[in-house]
Parts: sequence; structure tokens; C-alpha cells
Amino acid sequence: MISGTSGTRRCALALAIAAPLALTACGEAKDGPAPPPRPVLTMVIPGAGSDGFAFAGTVEPRYRADLSFRVFGRIVARDVEVGDVVRKGQRVAALDPTALELAARAQRAALANAQATLTNASAVEERQRELRDRKVTAQAIFEAAEQARISAQAEVTRTTSNLTKAEEQLSYAELRSDFDGIVTAIGAEVGQVVSVGQPVITVARPDVREAVVDIPEASSISLAPGAAFEVALQLDERIRTAGVLREIAPEADSVTRSRRARITLSDPPETFRLGTTVTVRNKSAGEGSSNVRLPASALVDRDGPTRVLIVDGTGSVSAVPVKVVGHSDGSVLVAGALTPGMRVVTAGTNSLNPGERVRIDEGAGR
Repeated sequence: MISGTSGTRRCALALAIAAPLALTACGEAKDGPAPPPRPVLTMVIPGAGSDGFAFAGTVEPRYRADLSFRVFGRIVARDVEVGDVVRKGQRVAALDPTALELAARAQRAALANAQATLTNASAVEERQRELRDRKVTAQAIFEAAEQARISAQAEVTRTTSNLTKAEEQLSYAELRSDFDGIVTAIGAEVGQVVSVGQPVITVARPDVREAVVDIPEASSISLAPGAAFEVALQLDERIRTAGVLREIAPEADSVTRSRRARITLSDPPETFRLGTTVTVRNKSAGEGSSNVRLPASALVDRDGPTRVLIVDGTGSVSAVPVKVVGHSDGSVLVAGALTPGMRVVTAGTNSLNPGERVRIDEGAGR
């Protein structure tokens, strides 16, 4: 009996000790350590005026003309050099006028001969009219004299037109500027024989200047004429002026995948000389709800609408819906509630869920 009682007590004691241990083990299994934050790659959305929205361009004139001769000939004079200021009507080059002068002289002689013939035909017609009225000559003879006078009159008209044309051709031997401007290029030298329409002098109007820039296709999709830009000199970005987009190429270049934009400068300083290199920034870039360019790997399009993951100050990620408005090589242009300074996950998005904590690798943010 004593032995049985002692065994019963030992079993009860063992159960009493084992029960708390089992409960403790269960509690530890339920409240185990949280998984470590996942490493991800990120980028910070740049603000207005950052390098992500800046493009290099050059200052060019809105109006320029390649001046060329209207007649064939050999250049005997060139009165300007690159950089010279010319006025409207000023001579800039000249051809050898010998052949043109001879042609004009020949037409003057032809006109004088035609006028003399007309004078004689008119006199003959008048005499035949008097004879006809006195019934001395036949009507047919008078009509022949009248026809000769009409023919002579037509010849005077023809030779007058030829003389006018020859004198006009002679005036084309001198090349003159059609407007005030600056010589930007020389296409022919003295002694060179030029054909009709061959560019000889290029003159640009400096009063209306533009910034010409090639904008990547993805960044230019949302641009339209009238968009506001800020243009700064690359040598000194403190010197700036405003600009308005005048035109943008309707399609991207097949090689560079960029679209050429022409931005009219508003009252630019004198330092914005033709050919100067400038930096162009879209004033609307970086503002809330603006289009933002991101790597294509930043998009999450599973289980719902397209979105991106944003990392907050605590290291947790949250989803922000976006709309893709353009594609380029390896990148996308998106529209949504993205503001400058937000950190977007660019790699590892497919294995993340909103609310998870992440670890930003050193050097991963851009």
C-alpha cells in the first residue's frame, strides 16, 4: 500500500511539472521572433529642377535663311564674314555680271528695233487709210497695213517683257539680305561657280531665340505646346530665363528615341547668344500628380490595379496606385499621387506585401 501511494504521488508530481513546460513551449511557438526585414533596391523621386528632369540644349534662332543666287554664275565678291551684322537690303555677295549685262544690252537693242518697226508700220497704216478713204487704194491693202502695225505692236510688247526679265536677271547678280541679322555660315567662296539655289550665306535673326533640346520619349509624352520651362546657362546657372514650348516633334527619332523640342525664350539676356549651351527644365516636373519616370521593375500589377510600393520612415511599405502613360527602354512614365522625396521600391516588389518591413541596402537609393 505504501509503495502504491508513493508511486501515485510521483506520477502526480511529474504531471504537475510537465504541464507548465508544455504551456511554455506552446507560448514560445506562437510568439516566435518576427522575420527579418527584406533587403530591397529603391530610388527617391527627384524634385523640381533635379537632374532627372533637366536636359541639355542649345540656343538657336527661330528664323534663319540660306541666301542663294537665282542665276548661275561665278562669285566675284563676298562682302561679309561669319559673325558680321547685316542690314535688310545690304549686299553680301556678287556674281560676275558680264553675261547678264550682255543679255540685257541685246534686249534693249531688240526693243529699239521693234519700236522702229512699229513706228514705220503705223505710218504705213495711216497713209493706206487716207488712200482708202479717197477710194485710191483697195481695202485689202489697207487691211494688210493694219495687220502689220498690230504685229509690230505685239513685237514691242514681247521685247519690252524680255528686257524687263533681262534687267531683273542682272539684278540677281547681287545677293542681298532680306532682313536684319547675323551671318552664321558661309557656303561659297570668291571664284567658285555656283548653281541656282545653292546656299552661299546663312543669315539668322537674333531677336527671336529658342532653346532646342532633344527630350527622351518617355519624358516628352505629356508635353504639349505652351508648357512652361526654365532655361539656364550651363556656364552659370544663376543666369536664367523663362521659356514656352513652341513645338515638339510628333514622333521620336528612330535611333535616339528622343523628340526634338523648340522652346521660345522670353526676353533672354544678351548672354544667351546663338549656339550657347543651356540646361532646360520643365517647371511642372516634380510637382504632385506629375508624371514620374521609374524603372519598369518598380511596377506591381498582380492581384489588382497597377501600383508601386513606397517605403515610409519606419521601413514599412505601402502601395500607391499609378497609371502607366508611356514606355521607354527599361523605364516607364507613370501618373499618380507621387511626390518628390518619396522612396520607391525598384526591385523585389513581387515578393512584398503592403505593411511588410524592408531593409534598404547601402547605395541602393538613388
